[in-house]
Amino acid sequence: MGVISFTGVKVFSTTLARDRENMGENITKWLKENSAVEVVDKIVTQSSDKEFHCLTITLFYRHKA
Repeated sequence: MGVISFTGVKVFSTTLARDRENMGENITKWLKENSAVEVVDKIVTQSSDKEFHCLTITLFYRHKA
């Protein structure tokens, strides 16, 4: 498997339920506002304790040629 090259990272993270519900819309908005980037990889991370649930989506991107 080859190495994926990227030039930037964008992290979306929240612990609030209403923000988790809107995360997809926020990511779509960011992608539209940054149409010169190509997402080359992503990591979805979920963590929680007794009170909070955290969702983090990390996008690795490079600028389109």
